[in-house]
Amino acid sequence: MAIPTSVSSSFLLILLLVSSLLSLSLSASSRCHPDDKRALLAIKKSLNPQNFASWNPRTDCCGWDDVICDADDQVVRLYIRYTTMIGSIPAAVGDLRYLEILDFSYINNLTGSIPYSITKLQNLKSLTISRTSVTGPVPEFLSQLKNLESLDLSFNELSGPIPASLADLTKLGYLVLRVNKLTGTIPDSLGRFKSNFTTFDLSHNELSGTIPKSLGGLNFQGIGLSDNNLVGDASMLFRENSDALWYDLSRNQLDFDLSKVRFPKTTSSLDLSHNRIRGSIPKQLTELSVAELDLSYNRLCGEIPIGGNLQTLGSGPFYHNKCLCGSPLPKCK
Repeated sequence: MAIPTSVSSSFLLILLLVSSLLSLSLSASSRCHPDDKRALLAIKKSLNPQNFASWNPRTDCCGWDDVICDADDQVVRLYIRYTTMIGSIPAAVGDLRYLEILDFSYINNLTGSIPYSITKLQNLKSLTISRTSVTGPVPEFLSQLKNLESLDLSFNELSGPIPASLADLTKLGYLVLRVNKLTGTIPDSLGRFKSNFTTFDLSHNELSGTIPKSLGGLNFQGIGLSDNNLVGDASMLFRENSDALWYDLSRNQLDFDLSKVRFPKTTSSLDLSHNRIRGSIPKQLTELSVAELDLSYNRLCGEIPIGGNLQTLGSGPFYHNKCLCGSPLPKCK
């Protein structure tokens, strides 16, 4: 029996649609570069596969959770965060050769050291390994990542000295190594950075010795050196013509004359508490819009200058000094 022309045409149309959809599906599943896909699947296998439910080898890896591709379908960003994993950072991350941003953060039970294979990521601009249990040193080999602009290794179990070779990262503008177990002195070479830093933070470690004078040449918005064992002069960090917004040098053993310091006009937060700082509070502080101030637990003397918001911050920022007086503390005798 002959098939009516209308039915035949409809059947052919359906076949064409199905074929087209299959073609689109196959095309979509092959968008991801095969090398990138192999690397990502190796990463999944090395860690906890249950955390990578969307990383299905039958689908396009550019559509997987936490994976971002560029217009050429190369993986350029990888975010692995807020999860629990067992193991160390897989060496396979180094096979994502077009990667620009790599972020391992807020990961329970991620241990081991930072793998050397990361040096293969010559396009990398931002490296974050934060709030993990990663151990070992801050690797010397990170200086090979010549395009790195941001390095955040905070809240880990890293130990040993800060490599002087980090100064070879000429594009670096964000360096955060806070809350680790780093020891030794701050390398003088770090003062060679020519980039404008948003943040330079080495706080909450076990660093010792004096602050290198070379750090006085850094251009930063904020610097954190708190909770270390630093001694001596820190006055070189304050330049009136800089654009610094915040300083946290608290809980060290710093010893210098505060009365000789001229602060940047942009200063909004200043914590110098728990040191051995002497002299008097400079009148210039009344000219600044300092919203957060803590000068407590030092060896300051003299009358607190009147003006600005110094009297509105309460007495807490001035407690436990040698002989400070005047509002908001008791009157000078």
